[in-house]
Amino acid sequence: MSSSSLLIKSAALLALGAALAAGGYVAGSRHAAAPAAAPATGTAATAAPAAPAGDKIDPKTGRKVLYWHDPMVPGPRFDQPGRSPFMDMDLVPVYADDAAQDGAVSISPTMQQNLGIRYAAARRESIGSSVEVVGTTQLDESLAEVVQSRVTGYIERLHARAPMQQIRRGDPVATLFVPEWLAPQEEYLALKKAGHAELADAARERMRALSMPEAMIARLEQTGQAQRQLTLGSPVSGVVTELPVRDGAMVSPGMTIAKVAGLNRVWLLAEVPEVLLASVRPGMKVTAQFPGQPGREYSGRVREILPQVSTDTRTVQARLELDNRDGSLTPGLLMQVKLVEAAPKPRLLVPTEAVLHSGRQTVVLVVGDDKRVRPVTVTTGRELGADTEILDGLKEGQQVVASGQFLVDSEANLKSALSKFAEPGKQAAAPLHRGTGRVEQVGPEALTLSHEPIPELKWGKMTMDFLKPRPDAFSQFKPGDRIRFSFRETYEGYLLESVEPAAEQRP
Repeated sequence: MSSSSLLIKSAALLALGAALAAGGYVAGSRHAAAPAAAPATGTAATAAPAAPAGDKIDPKTGRKVLYWHDPMVPGPRFDQPGRSPFMDMDLVPVYADDAAQDGAVSISPTMQQNLGIRYAAARRESIGSSVEVVGTTQLDESLAEVVQSRVTGYIERLHARAPMQQIRRGDPVATLFVPEWLAPQEEYLALKKAGHAELADAARERMRALSMPEAMIARLEQTGQAQRQLTLGSPVSGVVTELPVRDGAMVSPGMTIAKVAGLNRVWLLAEVPEVLLASVRPGMKVTAQFPGQPGREYSGRVREILPQVSTDTRTVQARLELDNRDGSLTPGLLMQVKLVEAAPKPRLLVPTEAVLHSGRQTVVLVVGDDKRVRPVTVTTGRELGADTEILDGLKEGQQVVASGQFLVDSEANLKSALSKFAEPGKQAAAPLHRGTGRVEQVGPEALTLSHEPIPELKWGKMTMDFLKPRPDAFSQFKPGDRIRFSFRETYEGYLLESVEPAAEQRP
């Protein structure tokens, strides 16, 4: 072939290559300019902003996604969306701006409306402390009087026939026959009749020495007849509480014939819980009401605190005095008692329903400036009506969650909710579980393990992530290693505590 023919063929090949290159460039330019097809979801997808390398962005919302998880099994985390390996449902994204920070939880306006959440401000008010308890009326023993015999004699007649019989001051209680009084009276009458005035005066003094009342001696002089009977009257108005004798019984000097308790004032024994004992002191004013007399209120004061705690009820009895001059109160009535502190003092108050008791601590949910709800441990004082006094942990004006309808009022669910609000690393220690399996993947935050069944958790064989306590933990293991491991459940997921090689290594 001649040199001219080679030159012609080379020129033709170069022209063909140039044409092919130009065509490929045009096709590539058209393909790059064509927009990507939108997902067939029935709605237009929102354009996501540009994200730094490594960030996961939800194409539907444009929000940064930390990870995907199954809400029913919140421990395992997944880097990509998809179907849950545990439940028949899609994995749910956890967004970075919704993640709890410093134990805080966001409550959207929709959630607040749906759950009926109400907020209230901690306020300071000057209010007197009061204690509401129940008590039982008793006779005032300090008003009790006894009817005693000062001589030896016999009871001819009892006018008071039974205990708890009402009696008035001066009413007869018993009539006595005193044999040793007859001879001195007869002697006195004889000496007086004989005109022996000095001897008659001596006989009168003898009768006084034998404890004859002046009224009986006066009747003796008026009538000229010996007085055989002595009538003993009641020293006070009230009820007969003791009557240890009967008709015909012999009595001796100092022997009690009857005991009479006055009713102008009654005692009220109030059962004060031992935890409120410091709030009750002698002299406090009290008001009491009897359900059988609605609208009627009795006033009184605390007489004394009895120095004894009931081991059955863990209460201390406070002895109160109530005015009963109208006689409307009787022993044995059950009354509602309010003990009121005289001088009110400023107190920081929140609604009682805003205070959550978890057993070990007492918290309120405080709404911060960023509209996040955070748990705050508080020290509570007294319950004052619908409010509770806060001694420490809150400041005046802070907003707290006052309704609590979003917490189930059972102990288990309450503890679960509080553990959700707790700061990382401060949750209560969960039970330790153990298992065996194989390392599938080693990451900076977790180990992906294919484990054998764990009967205590009712888990079958599965592959899932277990969190590492620190990034450099368990760095000696690699994919394919057979291991034994222990872990605990936390709010963040299942946290490994120990990992060690299994007894047998499998290929």
